[in-house]
Amino acid sequence: MISKPVCTFKMHTEGRTYEANLDALTALVEECEAGTIAVAPEVCLTNFDYDRFDEAAAFAEVADARLKKVTQGKTLIVTMIARRADGGIYNLARVYHDGSLVHEQAKAKLFRFGGEHEWFAEGDEREIGLFEIDGIRMGILICFELRFTALWQRLRGAEIIAVPAQWGRLRAAHFDTLGRALALANECYVLQSDTFNEQMCGLSGIVTPQGECVRNGNLRALPGTFEAREVAKMRRYLDLGIA
Repeated sequence: MISKPVCTFKMHTEGRTYEANLDALTALVEECEAGTIAVAPEVCLTNFDYDRFDEAAAFAEVADARLKKVTQGKTLIVTMIARRADGGIYNLARVYHDGSLVHEQAKAKLFRFGGEHEWFAEGDEREIGLFEIDGIRMGILICFELRFTALWQRLRGAEIIAVPAQWGRLRAAHFDTLGRALALANECYVLQSDTFNEQMCGLSGIVTPQGECVRNGNLRALPGTFEAREVAKMRRYLDLGIA
């Protein structure tokens, strides 16, 4: 069965230029071993820079070229502020694999308490679904989407679910509990990546299908291993009907 290196990033991105954040992200990817599936925090390149929103959206194309180069032989899941062909600006999850952009989806559940709905166009929930990387079925929930268990159902069958986030420090326990619960409910690995900006919890980490969790702690990059047999074992012995 498939065995694959994985990695969750924990980044501090406040008070830095977009270019500096991109440099920091590419450095982390370069440090990963070949074949790694890595997850970066939500909008880690620009943060929620509403004062320069159009500029942040334009930077997505600068980042796109760099990230295609750095992901040769690796996979990176990252979200960025980006404009789509319909003219709307979205919080867009992008998956770079082996130098190509292979999947994208827009955040469908905007964090209204933080005013995201006043700036971002809302994505379509139908974009939240499974995609495959090197024979591994994967899915993505962007930050606040983690709270919606109906979206968990859309990702049944995933072996890895990535959760890029900027999750508030006051609700850190929720991030931990929901990540573990998602892993147990869907019997899969959950890769959570968060910033440790001033108001964020910084609880990046890797959760196994058994709900066991290792957090990044002080590590900017936490390496781990995806083992397909662990997913298969959990689904065989505690049969929830997940194929």
